[in-house]
Amino acid sequence: MIKVLICDDHAVVRYGIMAVLEAHGGFQLVASVPDAQQAIDAVQREAPDVVLMDLLLPGRNGVEATREIKRLSPRSQVMLLTSHEGEEYLAEAMQAGAISYLLKDTPAPELVQAIERTARGEPALHPRLAAATIRALTAARDGTAAPDDALTPREAEILDLIATGMKNAGIAARLGLSEKTVKNHVTSILDKLQLEDRTQAAVYALRRKQGGALR
Repeated sequence: MIKVLICDDHAVVRYGIMAVLEAHGGFQLVASVPDAQQAIDAVQREAPDVVLMDLLLPGRNGVEATREIKRLSPRSQVMLLTSHEGEEYLAEAMQAGAISYLLKDTPAPELVQAIERTARGEPALHPRLAAATIRALTAARDGTAAPDDALTPREAEILDLIATGMKNAGIAARLGLSEKTVKNHVTSILDKLQLEDRTQAAVYALRRKQGGALR
C-alpha cells in the first residue's frame, strides 16, 4: 500500500483525488489537509510515501512546504499537483525537493500511474511542462553551475545513460563497473553541475543533446 497525503485548500479537489485513489486501490490515505502547516504536521506523524501538494495555499505556499517536508521526512516524495504552469514555479519546486509536477487536468489513470512512479522515486512530469522544465533548470543554473567540461569522460558517459532512465545497476552492467563506483560517479556529477538529483541531471543531459550545452 502506498501511503498518500493530500494537501489542497479546495475541498472538492481533495475529495476528487480521494475518490480516484479509493477506486483504484493500492493506496492508503493517511491525511487530507487544506494548508501547508497541517501537511507538515501530518508528515511528521505519518511519514507518507507520497505527498500531493498544491502550489498556492493559504499561509505558506507549496514550495515552502515541500522544502520543510523534505527536511523532516527525506523518504517522503513530493508531487506538486497544481493548475499553474509557470516556469518559475517549476524551478522553485524542483530545487525545494519535489520530484514530480502534474497539472490538475491530468486524467485519473495517468494520475494514478504518476503517484506510483513518484512513490518509487521516479519523476513524473505533465507533458506540457517538459520544455518549460528544461528552460527553468537552465535559468536556475545560470551563473552557478560548473560547465560541462568539468566532467570526466566517464562522468559524461554516465550522465548520458542517466538521461535514458537507466538506474545505477543497469549503468554498472553496461559499463562493467561496480554499482558503488557508478553511485560515486553520479554523486560527483551532481556536485560538479550543482544539480539536486537524477531528474535534473537527466534534463541537463537532454538539453545538451539538443544543442544547448555549455561547452
